[in-house]
Amino acid sequence: MSTEDLGLPMAVPAPGLPARVRIHEVGPRDGLQNEKATVPTEVKAEFIRRLADAGLTTIEATSFVHPKWVPQLADAEALFPLVADLPVALPVLVPNERGLERALSLSADRVAVFASATESFAKANLNRTVDEALAIFDPVVRRAKDAGVHVRGYLSMCFGDPWEGPVPVAQVVRVCRALLDMGCDELSLGDTIGVATPGHVRQLLSELDAAGVPTGAVGVHFHDTYGQALANTLAALEHGVTTVDASAGGLGGCPYAKSATGNLATEDLVWMLRGLGIDTGVDLARLVATSEWMAGQLGRPSPSRTLRALSHKEQ
Repeated sequence: MSTEDLGLPMAVPAPGLPARVRIHEVGPRDGLQNEKATVPTEVKAEFIRRLADAGLTTIEATSFVHPKWVPQLADAEALFPLVADLPVALPVLVPNERGLERALSLSADRVAVFASATESFAKANLNRTVDEALAIFDPVVRRAKDAGVHVRGYLSMCFGDPWEGPVPVAQVVRVCRALLDMGCDELSLGDTIGVATPGHVRQLLSELDAAGVPTGAVGVHFHDTYGQALANTLAALEHGVTTVDASAGGLGGCPYAKSATGNLATEDLVWMLRGLGIDTGVDLARLVATSEWMAGQLGRPSPSRTLRALSHKEQ
């Protein structure tokens, strides 16, 4: 299947949007960590290599979380050397100083920490309060920066929490500011249960502006639980955000919303961005082929609407 065969959308640029967007591909980490079955290390490595071949320049490779908590990614030490030669950024998740040590021992040069905007999720996911978790991340970030490593700060539950409901914007801004102040180079605003809407996105981004958080340091991570991920992404682009998280084939889901579609599919994002005339550097045909291949490895179809539509056209 070639790019010409896809019937790509007509590019009609809209005023005020960025010329280029960097897609932060999270499928190999955020997507595969939610799988019930463990994916073989060699398959994960091939997945990452195919994503790089499709033009993705930032691919979150794995997580150095204790295998007890995320057994699906217990092979981090075996996987990372298999892909370390790729000419792309390969960030990895580190939960604490021990996780950072493991990553640094393999010469990882981009890491991420994972915080929460709400007390309920911090307790459920990290078994700590928000401030206790931040206190643990502070030496991790400081040590990473001392080693010349780029640090991303994930912030979950930025828009809604399954226990607490809608999350006050000021609460999110406070934790974002704390992550930035401790030295994070970049923040990723997570809509973990997919309840955000465009107005809410605009308000949060405006309040972050007012708090001195640079838009250039902000990425967005939307789930498509209620079909709002692309609309929310467009609202963020209109505000000037140029980093968007997505997962090839829509891999990954939300454990707190049983009917959730899960992560925004990279194919769906690329289709919209192409239609807006925004450059991503991604070859959609190769991306679709990669996600179809991975769906075959997992033994189930992808939820990506764009992938399904283009696969149907090929038949």
